[in-house]
This record gives sequence, C-alpha cells and structure tokens, in this order.
Amino acid sequence: MGAPQSSTDEFVREPLGVQERITADGSSPWPVEANRYRLIAARACPWANRVVIVRRLLGLEPVISLGIAGPLHDERSWRFHNDPGGVDPVLGIEWLREAYENAIPGYDKGVTVPAVVEVSSGKVVTNAYQDLEFDLATQWTAHHREGAPDLFPAEHRDEIAEVSDQVFHDVNNGVYKCGFAKAQQAYEKAYDALFARLDALSERLAGQRYLVGDTITEADVRLWVTLARFDAAYHGHFKCNRSTLAAMPVLWAYARDLFQTPGFGDTIDFEQIKQHYYGVHAEVNPTGIVPKGPDVSGWLTPHGRERLGGRPFGDGAPPGPPPESERVPPLPKPADSP
Repeated sequence: MGAPQSSTDEFVREPLGVQERITADGSSPWPVEANRYRLIAARACPWANRVVIVRRLLGLEPVISLGIAGPLHDERSWRFHNDPGGVDPVLGIEWLREAYENAIPGYDKGVTVPAVVEVSSGKVVTNAYQDLEFDLATQWTAHHREGAPDLFPAEHRDEIAEVSDQVFHDVNNGVYKCGFAKAQQAYEKAYDALFARLDALSERLAGQRYLVGDTITEADVRLWVTLARFDAAYHGHFKCNRSTLAAMPVLWAYARDLFQTPGFGDTIDFEQIKQHYYGVHAEVNPTGIVPKGPDVSGWLTPHGRERLGGRPFGDGAPPGPPPESERVPPLPKPADSP
C-alpha cells in the first residue's frame, strides 16, 4: 500500500482508488490476456507481497511482468529509484503516480501498491489487491503452471474467508492500527486485539500445519506477509512489542516453514522492508535511522512442522526458482551451519 493516513485517533485505512477486475468471462472491461499487464509491487509492502507470492505460486511470471518500486517514497508516491535511471524499465515512469494519472486525470486518492498497469497505455487497471489475488487464482487458470496449487479450494472458501477476515482486521491491519494510533487508548485497543488474535492463531496452528485444510491457501499467504515483517519492523517501529515473533514458538515455526517453501521466502528482502518502514514514516521515526538488526539467519533453521503432515501444494508441485531479474539477496546462513 502507500503511506497510510487517518484523521482520527484510531487508524483507518483509506479506500482504494481503482477497484477494477481482470476477468476471463467478459464481466469486466479488462480481459485476461498474456503480456498485456505489468504488476507493480514493492518488496517492502505486505499487501503487494501477497500478490507477488500468489503470482509465483501459480507460475504467472511468463504472462504478467513484475516491476519493483524501491522502498522509499514521499508525498508524490512510490518511485523506481532502484532501477537504472530511476525509471521503470518497461513503463518508463519515475513515479507510480504517473500511471494512476494516466488512468484518471487529476487522480487524488492513494497511490498504492500492488497496482496492475496496462503496458500499452500506461494506465493503472486496478489496485484492488484482494480481488486481484482471487482473480489470479480463478480467472487466470489458462495460464497457470503445471502443478499450480488451488489457493481458494471451493470446499474451504467460506472458512478461508472467515479466517482471512479475522487476520486482516486484527493482524495485517492491526499492526498499522498500533503504529499509527494517535492516542494511547486507540493504541492499546489495537495492541490487545493483535496479540489476542496471534494467540488464537498459535492455538489453531499448534495442531495443524496450515490455517485451513491440509494445503497452503490464501489465508496462509495473508497471515505470513505480516509475520515475515514482524520482528524487522512491527515489533519496534509499530510498538507491537509484547513479544517478538521468534518468542512465539508455534507462529515462528509456521513462519519459517513457509519461508522455506518456494514462492514465499524467495520474495522477501529484509533490508528493503526496514528501509521503507523506518525511512518513510517520519511521524513514527523522525530521525529516519534504520536499525541494523534483527539477525535474520534464523529464518533458515529447521522448523519441525513436517510432523504435522499436510501437503503444501496439494496434488501439485512447488514452483521453480524465480526469474533471474526477480531474485532477492540470499540470507546469511545460521551461525551453527556448516
């Protein structure tokens, strides 16, 4: 997403500005079509990370290209400051706002990632990340790789929706409610809801490998992107400091299990995550100092979750390695590794 704003003591997320759909059945103005669209994401952003993971798991890299905005932005929006010349190499723009304004002249809402841009026109098609995840899974099936998982199995969709809604309000958005609260009471309310939900999720995951059923679903993608950023950003920067993720044994093992699953950890850049949160949110961290820690090598340690069974990709198979241009820096090996 972009830099969140709220005029109340409690943080309220801004509505999305371009909520279109990309469908295969003609129900929207934007048809499924290979190589027509470019997904603009940012390694720092959990909302964008969700869509990047879904794209990886489904094998859509050959038909939807990926542009990565850098971790820093200002009031003008996300920008491509890590790309040569500071512009996206396909769209030729410096600021993501340009693509929003191509779609809606005078655009005055949030400039957020993820955003899907039509390459030929340079227009943002949609920034509706939740619809986008579902549509990639259900509308782009003709382009899925062989062995792609079913992230929204029909028999579990109601349960996925229920769990995902709880995770969104109390965890995904809950950490932001803590970090951007403008009053003590609002902060404590969000803090209590966050850790109550994490405790409930720990109990749920103590006896099962994944959140819903015995395979990875969208509910796992949704929870995991927040867990992946918890110790690097939310624990300190957003004052979610009852305990680190590493001090919550079940969630820490669950998070490592997914990190070591192809399609998850290979989308994460911890340095960009820290650069964004600590470098952009001046109202929370006015010095802009980015912490050196935490030690992230623990993500590669054994998790032991295999004992719970489960089939990560159902009847399918893991994705291959990411394209060379999309690879993230490898983590240091744990201190006790050979």
